[in-house]
Amino acid sequence: MAVTTGCGSPPPPDELARPDTVVETSEVRTPRVVDDSGRPPVTFDPCLDLPDDVMREAGYDADHKEFSDMPMGWYTFLGCSYRKSDPIPGVRRGYSLNVMAGNVSLEEELEKNGDVAVETTINGRPSLREVGPTGNDECTYVLQTTFGIVLFNRLYHKDRPGPVPQAEWCTGLEEFVTRVEPFIGR
Repeated sequence: MAVTTGCGSPPPPDELARPDTVVETSEVRTPRVVDDSGRPPVTFDPCLDLPDDVMREAGYDADHKEFSDMPMGWYTFLGCSYRKSDPIPGVRRGYSLNVMAGNVSLEEELEKNGDVAVETTINGRPSLREVGPTGNDECTYVLQTTFGIVLFNRLYHKDRPGPVPQAEWCTGLEEFVTRVEPFIGR
């Protein structure tokens, strides 16, 4: 089942790869979860604002995405989980992708995961790249927004015993995040 929003149409696929593409929205969504922290409301909803066709084109199963709300009192996260079957026998089965939008700052995230984070930019947006923030086979890109951050956390599902070389944990994730960044808004 596809979920649609009143946020306008995404740009044509050939424009998605252009870093200067900005997706304009025609209305502001009422956040589905708010907290009492005094922080800005989370205005990007990963399950509703990342178009299903774009996620499918990237190989993720948008028909079985999972919503998750995490109101914590002092901050809030809206999340969406996707799976990608990308099997290479003896190498990997695929990936899990969690996209979370929260009203914490990039500085707070850097303070929390500074030991695994490197400052970078995605389409000119201040960002972090975190390799293994909570364990092996995991890569995260954290993008700054006006309300806080959006995290793209991908877990590599191996199809073999032993470790996955750390150099493979983030392979292709930056390109994906660069492509969907325009849907976040500023």
